[in-house]
Amino acid sequence: MDCWTCERTALGACRFCGRGVCRQHAKMHPFILDTFRGTKHEKLRALVVDDALHCGVCRPKSDPVELPELE
Repeated sequence: MDCWTCERTALGACRFCGRGVCRQHAKMHPFILDTFRGTKHEKLRALVVDDALHCGVCRPKSDPVELPELE
């Protein structure tokens, strides 16, 4: 796989869109692994990875998106 930006060999894939990313163009971005609601916590909570590989090209939403149909 090649880097989406410079076409050099990619060292990984963007966690958000799957584009190839080389070391020079790799960025880090938080990624939600899972959401849950337990017996201790009534509010919806998330398990987050702070430094997921990001291509820098795609634009993950900065604000949460409401999903009332999943409630």
